[in-house]
Amino acid sequence: MAVKVIIPTPLRQYTDKRDSIETTGATVAEALAGLTTQYSALRRHLYNEEGKLRSFVNIYLNDEDIRYLQKDKTPLNDNDVISIVPSIAGGAAFGYRAIEFPA
Repeated sequence: MAVKVIIPTPLRQYTDKRDSIETTGATVAEALAGLTTQYSALRRHLYNEEGKLRSFVNIYLNDEDIRYLQKDKTPLNDNDVISIVPSIAGGAAFGYRAIEFPA
């Protein structure tokens, strides 16, 4: 399936400054594997040493958190949109500090 992956600003330095990437895959895991194969420097920012998504990296499929779907085994359809959303509070790995928003 052809999908679009939205890249957050802090990670664009690893994707040739691109804000989105077209890739393919039958599942979210396959699409992210294709993305990190194409942009290998991105891998260490998304995955830990055991190959699991880092806890502060949230992945959304068409505005739905994949943790509430089938996680990285969530199937994809053509033209789906995957968004990589780093947690604001745990963002030290992305080079910025926690931000508190007023209530």
